[in-house]
Amino acid sequence: MLKRDKWLFLLLLPGLIWFLVFKYVPMWGALIAFKDYSPYLGFWASEWVGFTHFERLFQNPDFYRILKNTLVLAFYETIFVFPAPIILALMLNEIRFTKYKRIIQTVIYIPNFMSWVIVASLSYVFLTTSGGAVNVIIESLTGQTFNFLSSPEWFRSMIIGQQIWKDAGFGTIIFLAALSGVSSEQYEAAIVDGAGRFRRMWHVTLPAIRNVIVILLILRMGNFLDQGFQQIYLMTNSLNRSVADVFDVYIYFSGITQGAFSHSTAVGLFKGVVGIILILSTRYIAKRLNQETLF
Repeated sequence: MLKRDKWLFLLLLPGLIWFLVFKYVPMWGALIAFKDYSPYLGFWASEWVGFTHFERLFQNPDFYRILKNTLVLAFYETIFVFPAPIILALMLNEIRFTKYKRIIQTVIYIPNFMSWVIVASLSYVFLTTSGGAVNVIIESLTGQTFNFLSSPEWFRSMIIGQQIWKDAGFGTIIFLAALSGVSSEQYEAAIVDGAGRFRRMWHVTLPAIRNVIVILLILRMGNFLDQGFQQIYLMTNSLNRSVADVFDVYIYFSGITQGAFSHSTAVGLFKGVVGIILILSTRYIAKRLNQETLF
């Protein structure tokens, strides 16, 4: 098979090299979590300290606050951000005019190509209390303004809203590709049976992409504690920090600004272990429900 499909394996080679160099080789760096790493001594000469950094992490008075903030945001992402592309793909699939469908797809894809710096800047422009478009409208209707940018109560809603706006449109590509494989005969049979649009969507469309949804959910569980450093860091300020501190930001401040490389590596390893547990748990549940999984 290797000789027969040598050109296909050659096309696969760059991807394999990328994974090897940037994913597998750096895994040796996880050992720093068990050392008192010093850049001056180097990796091998640094002293082994065992689970000291993990004990320090779990005994940190801020650990449970950071864990709570991370879990709440991760739960909101799973409930609101993950289903958004699915719902959007189902809505686009119901559009019968191809021209309008392509225009809408192009428009909703655009935010994905914007950096988080631009998204944060747009948020400041629209949500600021001094002349922000949203607050201008609210003030004209209610006579008051809301401090969205600095209020801890609005921070999580703002983060989730940004993620849906930026990523939902591009995420529909996978689901629309899966929907393209649904046989039109199934829809015709459902119409003959008297099924309306909603029932066709529920009994034909959703079952057709159920395996894709399960696989993407399993992959999502692997990154459950990853909230994205750029977005959180850009939207954090001194007034909303109580709910904005998550593991990604904590790793940056402890590892980069304070030079605690071993401690920040221990935090990252903790996140990775939790991700593996969630992947295996989600896969087990999917298997019990007779759903197709990755492995």
